[in-house]
Amino acid sequence: MPKEADHIEGGGDKESEESAQETSKQTVRKRVRTKTPSPHRGTNTPQASPPRFVSVEELMETAKGVTNMALAHEIMVNQAFQVKPSEFPEGSLERRVKEIMHKAFWDCLEAQLKEDPPQYMHAIKLLAEMKETLLSFLLPGHGHLRSCIEEVLDLALIQQQAENGALDIGRLSQFIIEMMGSLCAPCRDEDISKLKEITDFVPLLKAIFSLLDLMKLDMANFAVNSIRPHLMQQSVEYERNKFQEFLDKQPHALDYTEKWLTDTVKDLREVSSTAASSDPLSLLPANVHNQAYLRLLKWNHLTEPFPETMLMDQARFQEMQQTLEQLVLLSSILLIVYTTTGEAISGLPGLMETLKNTVHAMLADMHNPSFCLQEALATTGEKLCIELSQCLSQHGYATLSSDQKNTLMGQISATIQSDNTVRKVMDSRVQNYLLAFLESSQHKNSPPLPGGLAPVNKELRELAIRFSHLINFNKLVFSPFYQKILHKCLPSGECASTET
Repeated sequence: MPKEADHIEGGGDKESEESAQETSKQTVRKRVRTKTPSPHRGTNTPQASPPRFVSVEELMETAKGVTNMALAHEIMVNQAFQVKPSEFPEGSLERRVKEIMHKAFWDCLEAQLKEDPPQYMHAIKLLAEMKETLLSFLLPGHGHLRSCIEEVLDLALIQQQAENGALDIGRLSQFIIEMMGSLCAPCRDEDISKLKEITDFVPLLKAIFSLLDLMKLDMANFAVNSIRPHLMQQSVEYERNKFQEFLDKQPHALDYTEKWLTDTVKDLREVSSTAASSDPLSLLPANVHNQAYLRLLKWNHLTEPFPETMLMDQARFQEMQQTLEQLVLLSSILLIVYTTTGEAISGLPGLMETLKNTVHAMLADMHNPSFCLQEALATTGEKLCIELSQCLSQHGYATLSSDQKNTLMGQISATIQSDNTVRKVMDSRVQNYLLAFLESSQHKNSPPLPGGLAPVNKELRELAIRFSHLINFNKLVFSPFYQKILHKCLPSGECASTET
């Protein structure tokens, strides 16, 4: 948007920002004065060393660094990342103020242009902004376009023409539209055509600025996609260095990560001690890491603090956890259907996909707070019985008896229990598949699919790819921090062969 409008709009934001910063500074000063312990430690936990005083400036700089690190991380792990326009919520005070200020700006401009003679001072400033934006789109090889823009949008000449009453502002706006058309992405061609249909100058300027803003986003997203393949090593080093800077200022910023890894080691030792034959590879650092990552897909996000090194991806892990739970329940129900009804339906074309779609639709909202899983499972059982009977009848088989229906619906409803035998088996198979996928991801070989998971093969593989991509990047960034932690809780011989 025009700088004049942004300037008017930004007044309230600046005051709010200064107020927020002052409040933050006061809070930090209070924490420093009272020697508030790290949030990672209990109040009675002895400190390894006296607390180091941190200045407000250091904390603010650290916060800025963490924000930049989060942005770089998002670009690397989110292949669908796009720069998007920032918008205030509909009906919010900020949005209303912005709309009022922008309307006042454009109304003022329209009034100036209707004066006799017209006043072009603000219009020329807008043309200058448009020129600056068009030039920012040019690449080094666009010498001819640069010369054309500089020649036609010569601000000194435009000022002289305005003073002498010879300014053809319509011609200039059409030139700007033509330049935008030659520089924009193909998806903006329709928007360019709409600009050419606007005849009133002020609405045209507003539309031009709106489209220029979209073109800026297009350019930014193009740049992100272009440089992403070259960012991997730089991003790994950048995130690691930024986290180290954060750790230098907050010495206890790895407490939850340390607990996450040491708890995993403890669990593995317990499993090994109770197994018939202990697994000598179970406590190798690489295996500890993979098991630790799997634990994140079973995390209680409401009660357990998430490891600091994974915080930027906590929302992604929550999403994957929900997907995993849905796939386990879906595959459990389909396995029950096929084991209960026998071989009569095993070869019927299209039946598996039909049953899968039915179950998937019934469980689509299973993680919404208002969702009642018990009712959904009961309804799912009834629907599956109807579909099975119809399909069996169409292919000349006997329909399900009342006993078969009751047994099927009862077993499906029983999957609501997390310790249900079928559900536990399918959950274990999914976990083993994800672990095998994680271990084989370095070699680009997909592990064999465990039995009973064929109906969700596509969805499970997509989940495994997302999971391993996220984990492998996290390992690259934080492996030095993990190694230091594991050196404390693993025998030195095991840590020496670490490969994270």
